[in-house]
Amino acid sequence: MNTCTIANVEFGAGRLALIAGPCMAESLELCLDVAGRVRDVCARLGVGYVFKASFDKANRSSADGYRGPGLEQGLDWLGQVKQQIGVPALSDIHEAAQAEPAAAVLDALQIPAFLCRQTDLIVAAARTGKCVNIKKGQFMAPADMEQAANKVRSAGNGRVLLTERGTFFGYNRLVTDVRGIVQMRAFAPVVFDATHSVQEPGGLGTASGGRREFVPVLAGAALAAGADALFIETHPNPDAAKSDAACQWPLDQLQPLLEKCLRIFEAARM
Repeated sequence: MNTCTIANVEFGAGRLALIAGPCMAESLELCLDVAGRVRDVCARLGVGYVFKASFDKANRSSADGYRGPGLEQGLDWLGQVKQQIGVPALSDIHEAAQAEPAAAVLDALQIPAFLCRQTDLIVAAARTGKCVNIKKGQFMAPADMEQAANKVRSAGNGRVLLTERGTFFGYNRLVTDVRGIVQMRAFAPVVFDATHSVQEPGGLGTASGGRREFVPVLAGAALAAGADALFIETHPNPDAAKSDAACQWPLDQLQPLLEKCLRIFEAARM
């Protein structure tokens, strides 16, 4: 059985885990608020929790889109979340040079979906010794993610997660093929990105659209298919978020969503 840990949170060991936070690190106050509230929900439900927020959104639809606080400021905020809230933290990197400074603060490094074939980026992340979460590109067949996971292991690091976030594009939206979750679990524990999977990339012209009402449907289907963890971007006021406003899940609705997901997760493992 493939397993992986991020700090004290286990993936693939039979307990539901959650990677969650605002899409973008908009401010230290937002990060602390979301991390603290999600930590408390997860503690009540017995769900392992890793905080996530991006310090740089390098793949914005428009050149005018706000990208975030940047590497130095963003890592400072994430470090304060770890210290004050007491949870492990994860963020995405886009260049190999970001791996070492990010690893000095974070507990896991994430490879964005559109960069999941970039060998130098993956190997740089792996060489830090931190867990590497590779998001599957929408252009990748699930079976091809074995080689992405092997790139991490080739650097002497066995700590790898694979994240499903939509299998292909169709009728103006992403389409998720949950059979891919079963396939990828042979290579590493699988996380299902329930919020990016409802995204409509570029759907608003200068920004991405999305249909957050379908998050519970896709999350439940993925867990029934065997996903080990969920990835949920959540915000206290999603419509005002500076990134992925149409996809993020309302923070005050996270606990009932997780309660439902836990029942499905447990039923699938009976």
